[in-house]
Amino acid sequence: STPHPTDLRERVFEFVCRVVLFCRELSKEPGTVRQIAWQLADAASSAGANLEEAKAAYSRRDFAAKNSISLKEMREALYWLRVIVTCNLAAPEVVRPLLAEADELTAMLTAGMSDFIQSEFELFRVLSSQFSVLTSHFSVLTSQLSLMLL
Repeated sequence: STPHPTDLRERVFEFVCRVVLFCRELSKEPGTVRQIAWQLADAASSAGANLEEAKAAYSRRDFAAKNSISLKEMREALYWLRVIVTCNLAAPEVVRPLLAEADELTAMLTAGMSDFIQSEFELFRVLSSQFSVLTSHFSVLTSQLSLMLL
């Protein structure tokens, strides 16, 4: 087996390409199986697209939103892969590596969101502390100005 790319976006891209090829075969069967294949392809490709969009985010909030959507979509892809395995809709040797990769990518995206939330909390703590210092300086200056005007 070839090593995974170190860049998360590239790894997700490779996963999405594998899912698309898998779904192309799976969707040849009509009915519910085809619908599940389309749902899986939609979820996986959305996870990848949102991760790419996060790279060009115009704000921290936009960055968090795109990554959050990517995580949500990867969880959905993982769900559909579990359905495919449990219902024996595809050969286990074909679908299990996709399931394992979706599970790893979900864990990586979850960890990334946790790190982002922690860094946002730390930034808020620092800014709150700086605001308190500025408020205290302002209070001192206001008092000094009041004394000067008397």
